[in-house]
Amino acid sequence: MRIRIDAVDLPGRTCPAPDGRGAVAAYDNIHVAVQRRDRPAELLDPQPGDGARATWTLACTAEPSPTGIELKGPYLQHRLGHRFIYLSWGTVDEAGVFSMFRRAKLMLDAVPSDVLEEAVRRGLLVGRLGLTDAHGNPRCARVVPPDIAWTAEAAA
Repeated sequence: MRIRIDAVDLPGRTCPAPDGRGAVAAYDNIHVAVQRRDRPAELLDPQPGDGARATWTLACTAEPSPTGIELKGPYLQHRLGHRFIYLSWGTVDEAGVFSMFRRAKLMLDAVPSDVLEEAVRRGLLVGRLGLTDAHGNPRCARVVPPDIAWTAEAAA
């Protein structure tokens, strides 16, 4: 099975740093990527923050569990009984080094059970979301419907 994240409405390449925190007034050359489980420095396909869209496709397995279907994979996080995908926001310097400053958690626990069951059957779970928050900055924190729409599609 696979999970595809389709993102639109990216916030741009710069944003102000939070007041009173950090050593910079603004973050520049912003990129977003999917973070590998237990390896925060391993990022899947960083995308520029000013792109028209960003898409990531993740391989995973789906296994029955006492609470429903449990998704597992190298880019699926599992903390405190919750499964999610981290989208990491960071700046990229001249040497290409990514320095994270914020993350969004795409909560897999919030996928409707009927959608997840259909996705397992058809082979693809798709999450569609905008990546700009209400203040014009990179989306962060927990992301659940209606801020993300989950659908099942046929795997290509």
